[in-house]
Amino acid sequence: MARARIEVPFHDVDAMNVCWHGHYLKYFEIGRVALLRAFDYDYQAMQASGYLWPVVDVQLKYLKPARYGQLIEVRAELLEFENRLKIGYEIADCASGERLTKGQTIQVAVEAATQELQFVAPAVVFEKLERVWTGRDSCAG
Repeated sequence: MARARIEVPFHDVDAMNVCWHGHYLKYFEIGRVALLRAFDYDYQAMQASGYLWPVVDVQLKYLKPARYGQLIEVRAELLEFENRLKIGYEIADCASGERLTKGQTIQVAVEAATQELQFVAPAVVFEKLERVWTGRDSCAG
């Protein structure tokens, strides 16, 4: 799991100081990047490995609105990785911990050179995750 904190900026809200619904996907993206970096497979690493990972499905459920100036936390968790990257998200108010939004995205691997969809995640995903699980990517060694 990875976490990212965001203060809802003025340019993300409407005249009622409520965050516009489309910006929640941007907040999911911020959480997703934090999660991908946690196992050293962010978008630059994906591209370098020869795979593209388009988002093919998004689900969102709005529970309460985020408002201008509110400090929120985006939590992203890798739910599946064998055949696709399925990431779950929660957006919560930092002060109260109250959940504001939840959802998920699904990304699939496409080989960059051939544009062919991969039905099993590339080996690089398993290698990156194994390093994190076994502690081989730690600062200690």
